[in-house]
Amino acid sequence: MFRPVLRAARLASAARRQTITQRAAVRPFSQGRALHEQGRLNSLDSFTDEEQMLRESVARFAQEVVAPRVRDMDEAEMMDPAVIRGLFEQGLMGIETSADHGGAESSFTSAIIAIEELAKVDPSVSVMCDVHNTLVNTILRKYATKEQQDKWLPQLSESKLGSFCLSEPASGSDAFALQTRAQKDGDHWVINGSKMWITNSHEAEVFLIFANVDPSKGYKGITCFIATKDMGIQIAKKEQKLGIRASSTCTLNFDDMRIPAENIIGGEGKGYKIAIEILNEGRIGIAAQMLGLAQGAFEKAVPYTFQRTQFGKPVGTFQGLSFQQARAAMNIEAARLLTYNAARRKEEGREFAREAAMAKLYASEVAQQVSGAAIEWAGGVGFTRETGIEKFWRDSKIGAIYEGTSNIQLQTIAKFIQKQYS
Repeated sequence: MFRPVLRAARLASAARRQTITQRAAVRPFSQGRALHEQGRLNSLDSFTDEEQMLRESVARFAQEVVAPRVRDMDEAEMMDPAVIRGLFEQGLMGIETSADHGGAESSFTSAIIAIEELAKVDPSVSVMCDVHNTLVNTILRKYATKEQQDKWLPQLSESKLGSFCLSEPASGSDAFALQTRAQKDGDHWVINGSKMWITNSHEAEVFLIFANVDPSKGYKGITCFIATKDMGIQIAKKEQKLGIRASSTCTLNFDDMRIPAENIIGGEGKGYKIAIEILNEGRIGIAAQMLGLAQGAFEKAVPYTFQRTQFGKPVGTFQGLSFQQARAAMNIEAARLLTYNAARRKEEGREFAREAAMAKLYASEVAQQVSGAAIEWAGGVGFTRETGIEKFWRDSKIGAIYEGTSNIQLQTIAKFIQKQYS
C-alpha cells in the first residue's frame, strides 16, 4: 500500500540525513561535495527516496488498477468507482495533506509525480487526482481555519472527491467576470447562479464555489465557499467531450442554495486572491498531466515501430522515423525539466508564476505533437481505438484550454518580459 511505502521512505530518508550530518561533522568537504552529501538536489531529474518510491507505487497502481479499465471508461464516458476508491485507498487523494488529517504529508513534487504517472496510463484519472490535490486540498490547507481543516480535510483524504467551481458561461479566461451571487441571510449565505466546465463535478461530494458577495466592489467581492452536493447543487448537464471522457465535466446550477456562514474559506472578498494563487500551482499539475500523456503515447507507439517490418527491417530503424522519435524524446525531456523546475521553485518558496506558465504551455504543445506523431508512427493500427494511442491525442487537446489557455500563458510570460526589460 502507498501510505506504508511513504512512511518507510521517510524513515529511510531521515536516517540517511542523520548519517550525512555525522560524516560532515568529522570530515571536511568541498562546498559542492558537501551540498551533495547533505542531500541537496543537484539536478532536476534527482528525486528523494520517498519521491522515487512514490513514483514506483503510483506506476504500479496505474498499470494494475487503471490500465484494464481505460478503454471501457472512455467508451462509457464515466469514471469507474473502483478507480476512485483505489486512489483513496492508495493515499493519492491527500498527498500533501497532514497525517493528522488522514493524508500522506508529502511534498508538492510528490503530487506532481503522481499526476505524471497516472497520465501515462489515463489522463482522465490524472486530472481527477490533480484537481482534487492541487486545487481543492491546497485551498483548504492554505486558507481554511483550523476548524474547517479538521472538518473537511479528513473527508477529502479518505473518501470524498472534491471539485473546484470557478468558470462560468460568461467568464472563462476572464475568470473574474463571474456572475454567481451570494447574499447574506442571517447565519447563512444564499447562492444563485451557474458554473460551467467543472471537473469532477458528477462524482464529487465537496465543492469549492466562487461567488460575488458585493458586485459593487468588482472582483474584490469574490468569495470562496465550501459546500456539499446535498446542499442543493444541481448537475444541469454532463458534457460529451472529444477527450478525457471519463473525467466528468458538468454545468452546475445553484437556485437559492443556502450555505452556512462558517463555510466561507479565507474570508469575505478574498476569493480572487485565492483563485489567482491556486491556479499558478494548478498549471504545474496540468503540465505534469501533459508530460505524462506525451510519455505514455511515446511508450505505446515506439515499441510497435520495432516490431513492424517493411522492406526487410523494422520501420523504427529508418532515418526519417528515428529522427522524429529522437526529436519527440528531446521535447518530452524539455517539458519534464520545465515542469519539475516549476515544482521545485514552488516548494522552495520562490516566484514560480512565469515558470508554471512556461511549463503548462510547452508541455501541452509537446503532448499534442507527440501524441499526434505517435498515431502516424503506428500507421493504420494507431488510428484504431484498440491500441489506445489515438486516445492520447484526443486527450491532449484540452491541455491548450483549461487552467488558462495557451494565449493566457503567453500573455503571462510576456508580462514578465516587459517587467524585466521595459
